[in-house]
Amino acid sequence: MTGFDAGAEPVPGVPFSLAPGVVRVTAPNPSLMTGAGTNTYLIGVLPGAGTESAPPCPGGVVIDPGPADPAHLDALMAVLASPGAAPVASVIVTHTHPDHAPLARELARRTGARLMGFEPGPEFEPDLRVVDGDVIGAGQWRLRAIHTPGHASDHLCYLMEETGWLFAGDQLMEGSTVVIAPPDGDMAAYLASLERLASLEPPIAAVAPAHGRVMSEPGQVIQGYLAHRRMREAAILDALGKREAATIEELVESIYIDIDPALHPIARYSVWAHLRKLAADGLVRRDPGEELSSLWRTS
Repeated sequence: MTGFDAGAEPVPGVPFSLAPGVVRVTAPNPSLMTGAGTNTYLIGVLPGAGTESAPPCPGGVVIDPGPADPAHLDALMAVLASPGAAPVASVIVTHTHPDHAPLARELARRTGARLMGFEPGPEFEPDLRVVDGDVIGAGQWRLRAIHTPGHASDHLCYLMEETGWLFAGDQLMEGSTVVIAPPDGDMAAYLASLERLASLEPPIAAVAPAHGRVMSEPGQVIQGYLAHRRMREAAILDALGKREAATIEELVESIYIDIDPALHPIARYSVWAHLRKLAADGLVRRDPGEELSSLWRTS
C-alpha cells in the first residue's frame, strides 16, 4: 500500500476507497468537535477500487463504528453487503467517547463479529479487551494496538505494520488540535503518547484520523502538535507571570485571542489540562476550590 487517495473532505454516508483494502465511511455527526463527522474505517473487507492485488480476506476489521445513528449503520451495512465483501471478524474502537463507540454493539450483532476495545465505557462493553501490543486481523490486514492515553485514558491507536498506516482515532486530527479534557484527559500522558508515536521504527507512513482526511507527513504533523503544545504551555506561564493570579476563563481570554470566542468553552479544557501538567511539574499552583473556577498562580 505505497499510495493512497486522501480525497476531498469526508462526506457523511459516502464510502471512499482510500487504498486497497481500506474504505472510509463518515458518520453524519458534524460539529465543532468532530469536523465533518467521525470516520469509520473498514479494513480488509473490500479489495479497493481498480485493483485485484489485495483481495478481501477472512477476518475483516471495522474501526470506530461511531455514534448510534441508524443512517450510519445502514451505510456501513451497505458496504459490507457489496459483492465480494469479506465477513467482518472484529469490530474495534479507539476509545469509548460517544462519537466513536455506541454503534459498535449493534454492528457486532449484525455481523457476528467480536467487539473489542481497551475497557468498558458508556454504551460499550467489549467481548475481548485489547491491550498494548495486541494484534488484530489476519494476513496483510494485521493491526497492532498502541495504547496512547491522553485524550482519553482508554485511547488506542492501531498500526498496520505492513504498510505503516496508523489509524489514530482522536490522537491526531487533520487541520485541528485535539481537545484534552480533564480529569480523564491528561496533557502529560498525551504528550508522552505523541513522543512514542514519533519514535516508532520504521516511522509511520500515513495517519488515518477519526476526523478529517488521511495525512501523508506524519512526522511533520506530530512535531507540529508538540510545538503547538509547547507554545501554549509557555503562553500560560507567561500570562500567569504577568498577574498575581488568574482563573482558567481569564487565561483563555488573554491567550486565545486568535480564535472565534465561540470556541473558548472548548479551549478552557486544554488550558486546564496544561495547568494540571504544570502543577505536577511544580511550576504553578492553585487556590483551594474547584479546579475550573479557582485561581491559579505561578509557584
